[in-house]
Amino acid sequence: MARASKPKDATPQTAALEEVTAKVPLSVVAYRKIREAIRTGHYAPGDRILEDELSRQLEMSRTPVREALHRLESEGLLVYEARQGIVVARLDYQMIMELYSMRDVLEGTAAAMAARHASDAEIANLEHLLLLEERFADDAAAMAEHNRRFHEAIYRSAHNRYLLKTLNALQDPLSLLSKTTFLLADRRTAAHPEHQAIVEAIRARDPERAERVARTHIRAAQQARLQIMAEEAAWGTDTPGG
Repeated sequence: MARASKPKDATPQTAALEEVTAKVPLSVVAYRKIREAIRTGHYAPGDRILEDELSRQLEMSRTPVREALHRLESEGLLVYEARQGIVVARLDYQMIMELYSMRDVLEGTAAAMAARHASDAEIANLEHLLLLEERFADDAAAMAEHNRRFHEAIYRSAHNRYLLKTLNALQDPLSLLSKTTFLLADRRTAAHPEHQAIVEAIRARDPERAERVARTHIRAAQQARLQIMAEEAAWGTDTPGG
């Protein structure tokens, strides 16, 4: 098949971008799509992942899909279970507690560094996100997504690539929590003033206060997680939540 000619108005930059995009391996495309499906809850913890089904959905052969599944398995998002095959991983109680312990330390550090290094524009963005937050008070899923954007804005405002990489690595296990703590009305109500306290400390350029209130915020989220886990245990449902 003859290669389509580039539009006459294409710049060298856009042409280079098209070349890079065209060379992304199918296994990488499959990896990104499956990972996003897990992150957004399309696949929940314990769900079976069928290679043939994914091949049809992604409209690609089984080989790149298989490579993507192996990569996700090596990263811990997928596991192999006897009689089930490949399933989305589930976090046990100890893993969840360890996850929140790391969030406590890292989120506090990110807030402290943001208080030192955030630009005026980044602080204004955090304040804008706070204003938007009130729109999601009655929608747990929307609140969870907005909460993720808010925290990611703090990570970027810390201006430390290694801290950012470490915090982003926690997003995968967080996506294995199938229920968000914002299902609890009290948690949705409490989160907003907690976020306000973090932004106020960052705006005041007070690293110690920023770290303290950020860690308080994560510990409150952990308590909400324990409440959800206790309720699930009482009802005999799966333990992991979101």
